[in-house]
Amino acid sequence: MKTSLTSKLLLCSIFAFAFSMNGNAQFFKKLAKKAEKAAERTVERRVEKETSEKTDQALDSILEPGSGGKKAPKAPDTSGSDGQNNTGNGNQNPTNPSASGASGPKTIAVYSKFDYVPGDKQLFYDDFGNDFIGDFPSKWNTNAGGELVTLGDSPQKWLELKSGYNIYYIPDVPQLPEEYTIEFDLAAVGLDRQTSSQAKVAITLSNDDKFKPGSNNAYAEIPFCQYAAIGITVQNNINGKREIRSTVKADIRDVVLNNPHISIAVNKQRFRLWVNEVKYIDVPRLVATGAVIHTVKFLANGFKDGKEKVFITNLKVAEGGVDLRRKLISEGKISTNAILFDSGSANLQPQSMGVIRQISQVLLQESSINLKIVGHTDSDGDDTTNMQLSKDRAASVKNALVDIYNIDSNRLTVDGKGESEPVSDNNSPDGKAQNRRVEFIKQ
Repeated sequence: MKTSLTSKLLLCSIFAFAFSMNGNAQFFKKLAKKAEKAAERTVERRVEKETSEKTDQALDSILEPGSGGKKAPKAPDTSGSDGQNNTGNGNQNPTNPSASGASGPKTIAVYSKFDYVPGDKQLFYDDFGNDFIGDFPSKWNTNAGGELVTLGDSPQKWLELKSGYNIYYIPDVPQLPEEYTIEFDLAAVGLDRQTSSQAKVAITLSNDDKFKPGSNNAYAEIPFCQYAAIGITVQNNINGKREIRSTVKADIRDVVLNNPHISIAVNKQRFRLWVNEVKYIDVPRLVATGAVIHTVKFLANGFKDGKEKVFITNLKVAEGGVDLRRKLISEGKISTNAILFDSGSANLQPQSMGVIRQISQVLLQESSINLKIVGHTDSDGDDTTNMQLSKDRAASVKNALVDIYNIDSNRLTVDGKGESEPVSDNNSPDGKAQNRRVEFIKQ
């Protein structure tokens, strides 16, 4: 009996120990899960903290009046033609051509098939060179408000586009002809993976000169969303009725983080749009036939107030943009301010390749033609420096024709006139932009 009792007690002890071990195992398993979740929350909090710090840092890069002189991270040099640190000559349409996106820094060769050609008769140009930081630019209108700022260490001035429904920014562009081109630079800060799919900048061509879309209009939307590739939307209204609205697939999430250069060409009804060197939109009949389109408008929408900001600068509108090849062959000479250089430098900006490509096509087609390339500058800086700069710029154009398009160098000569032959005054950004030009003369 005693043995049986002892056995029962032993058996009960074993069961109790086993139950205890099983309970401990369950306890440790639950404890491990809690630790894992706690670690995940710690990582999430750390990521949120780092994201917030980076966003704050980006927003602090805007040097606004009253900002206490916060020093920003160094931004790409997009300095304008207002004589600040330009080493004798300003930039024709300052952009950030070497901004790196997913494919790395852009080069001249990347733009060798870029077919955008700016108009050759300038109608409007504004880099805000004559306006003060903190002011609203004198040659623009709005129904909201805004002020000029600088980004990073660059002296280039930018206009912030306030985000909101039906908030328009309207430059004082004269009535538009049938054929013209529009160029400008954009910049944004505060963007991250949460940036809305509605964060866009719209460019509208309208028959209304105030703050409505207009009964006849055509517009395109540049997306700034970061969590998905939204695409570029184009739409029109003809006599108050929408006829076209489409969205072209385009992943430009990296591009919009690096000061994209936007180019638009309107040839009667045809509307084309490039982002940097890539053409995304080419609609043959977007603009209403016979409509008086006299206003260019910019609208930003979907950006989070106080966190995400978008800016514009270097707006240029020019008549023409058709075909320089026929003019060169028939008249024997063309002059263009659409060949762009880095500020105070002979380094070609890649966006210049549209014009240079057309010149190469003339030379390849007409083997008997030789060309003289002549550079011109504005009056900023020293006379001697500008003379040499104009010659160096002409040589850079020649080198592009030889190296990129395989033109025989013996068919090309170069010269420079510095600031000695202006075609406009040098007292305004618009006049200076017209004086900075390159001529091609048949020999």
